[in-house]
Amino acid sequence: MSPGLLLLLLCLAGCVLAKDPDVDCLVVHLKYVSCSWNKQGPPEVNYTFQSSFSTNTPIDCATYMSENNINVGCNQSYEDLKSTRFSEFTTILRHGNQSITKVHHLKNKVLLEPPVNLTVKNGSDFNLWFYWNQTTLNCFENEVRYRINNNNWEYNTINSRRHFCINLPSSRSRYELQVRSRIENSCGQSEFWSPWSDPVVWRSNNSTDINQMTPAVWSPVLYTVGAFIFIILVLALLHHERVRIIPITVVPKPSPLVTNIEDCLQYSKGLKGNFKAFYNEPACPVREYCPTISQSELGFPKLYKEEIFELTGPFPRSLQSIQSMYGLSPFY
Repeated sequence: MSPGLLLLLLCLAGCVLAKDPDVDCLVVHLKYVSCSWNKQGPPEVNYTFQSSFSTNTPIDCATYMSENNINVGCNQSYEDLKSTRFSEFTTILRHGNQSITKVHHLKNKVLLEPPVNLTVKNGSDFNLWFYWNQTTLNCFENEVRYRINNNNWEYNTINSRRHFCINLPSSRSRYELQVRSRIENSCGQSEFWSPWSDPVVWRSNNSTDINQMTPAVWSPVLYTVGAFIFIILVLALLHHERVRIIPITVVPKPSPLVTNIEDCLQYSKGLKGNFKAFYNEPACPVREYCPTISQSELGFPKLYKEEIFELTGPFPRSLQSIQSMYGLSPFY
């Protein structure tokens, strides 16, 4: 094969293998459109760039991005990108008589700036609260990630809220949190999250003292100990003190219409007459006869001594009077 023919084949192969640069565009923070054409490598020539939305007249690039004096991208500002990004976006690369045209759909290709001014506060409820400022006012959702003591990140999507809470943080741990944002679904959800914000770190000033516990740790401990002491006191009281309930019937109040209380008593008619007062019965005096009289004088065997009581009449002064009173025969 002749050298001339070999050189011709090499030129043709180089032309076939060479590809046109691929333009990729992104709406940045709804302020401007950023396009680049160096993903396949730096271009061999300087291209000029033009772009437009819908059927508008293409406009030249105002700000080029370059590497080694070769244009590799363009940032072009547009008004009202919140609505115009839903239209088709056309880009044109030109170099001499060569032009490369491409149509883009930027509705889901929006890159927001990360939230700013992150702060952290240990609240009065003993929880850890994180706050930040949003760079866009509406149509956004947030995602936070935090880690404890440089362990693995934990992720949470919190929609449009601008705060995040970690319950009952440990005073001996280090907490680090970051936030990022993107356009939410109601406004044409973006495929791209913003870069992560600058981290905010919290750690208790007293965390180096292992024996010291923050109120966040003391609260559940005190509640548990208090409940346990209360249960012990109740059990002790029930063990030593028996609560007894004695039912007492209610005594009815006497009726003012009752004039004779005997009518309320339940007894027979025959027994009822024995309770009537009798005031004509004569008095019966009772006296004790103290002197002791021997049984031999009364004519009885000497087996026991007996005291004689006089029920009525004067006190007897001789043995004969006593014998005649009781009808005893003299034994002498």
